[in-house]
Amino acid sequence: MPITDWPADERPRERLLTQGARALSDSELLAIFLRVGMKGKSAVDLARDLIRHFGSLSRLFAASADEFEKIPGMGPAKYAQLQAVLEMSRRALAEEIKSVSAFDGPAAVRDYLRLHLADLGHEVFFALWLDAQNRLITGEELFRGTLTQTSVYPREVVKKALAHNAAAVVLAHNHPSGVAEPSAADEMLTQELKRSLALVDVRVLDHFIVAGRAKPLSFAERGLL
Repeated sequence: MPITDWPADERPRERLLTQGARALSDSELLAIFLRVGMKGKSAVDLARDLIRHFGSLSRLFAASADEFEKIPGMGPAKYAQLQAVLEMSRRALAEEIKSVSAFDGPAAVRDYLRLHLADLGHEVFFALWLDAQNRLITGEELFRGTLTQTSVYPREVVKKALAHNAAAVVLAHNHPSGVAEPSAADEMLTQELKRSLALVDVRVLDHFIVAGRAKPLSFAERGLL
């Protein structure tokens, strides 16, 4: 049955307007984005199929154009719209972090990193460059692939820090395995970067590991810095 034939108080858009976005399920929110379904399926049915196929909203957001467009009813226009929504969310969180010290808004920092790194199929090494008041200057991907001491080059990280005139940095990388526990190599790399950045007076304030939807693990909270 098309959503337009549903009772008004059960339609996702009307519920959002009367009850707020938090009252809606993942599939209902996605249905509002999709707007229409396809033959034999409402937008909510199609949204459920998409989430079931990818496993979660975050994996849906992380899907490549090829993966997304293999789903019946999905095409490049919908993929572009979805990526635009995701990028607006990232920028909104970046604005929030820029307005205050990164450590006055730790939840926003974690959300920002999850949006960038969660559910990627490859490892990415990321940096949040901060000014002297710990406000965000910019966030950027530095390296990708299997991350080891030999694939993350301290000299290049130092060059980036100087280029941004950063006073501090929050490092982050993801674990596609979904397990957020730091390895011995992660700890060794963090200490090497901390020593290298100290030579140019840039403080390493934290290093997060992002793994799926779990709360990113903080090296600082674990006493690993």
